[in-house]
Amino acid sequence: MDISVKMQKAFNDQIIAELWSSNLYLGMAFWFRKEGWKGFAGWMYKQAQEENEHALDMANFVLDRGGEVKVGAIDAVPSNWTDPKNVFEETLKHEQHVTELINKLADVADEEKDRASQNFIAKYIDEQVEEESSVKDILSMFSKLACHTIAHIDKHLANMQK
Repeated sequence: MDISVKMQKAFNDQIIAELWSSNLYLGMAFWFRKEGWKGFAGWMYKQAQEENEHALDMANFVLDRGGEVKVGAIDAVPSNWTDPKNVFEETLKHEQHVTELINKLADVADEEKDRASQNFIAKYIDEQVEEESSVKDILSMFSKLACHTIAHIDKHLANMQK
């Protein structure tokens, strides 16, 4: 069954959102790198790559279903933050926003009675739970550790495998 026009548009919108997310995390990685936080930068580089992979995965899904992928303009992302904790606070806000977007995508799949899209989107719903939890864990480290131990968090992230 071909993908509906409404579902195709919803995926195209989400693809743009995923690419914006990739750019956001890349910008955060660059900021961390500039500030000398290599571990944090490495973690953000991985996040940027993952968001790009999501966009490609969604695009291939649309194409496999006979749809068309249209990548529109991607807005500029912020580039300045006050400190590492601030970056992760913004990251959590962004991941919560992405969760809302994924839920809206799932709503469209439900409205369209598109079981293939429902099944495909389910993995992203699950992943958002993981993403928010991961960022909350990092923020918890900031809250529990004294400021002078930010370097410890940085080293931990440098050695962490996703």
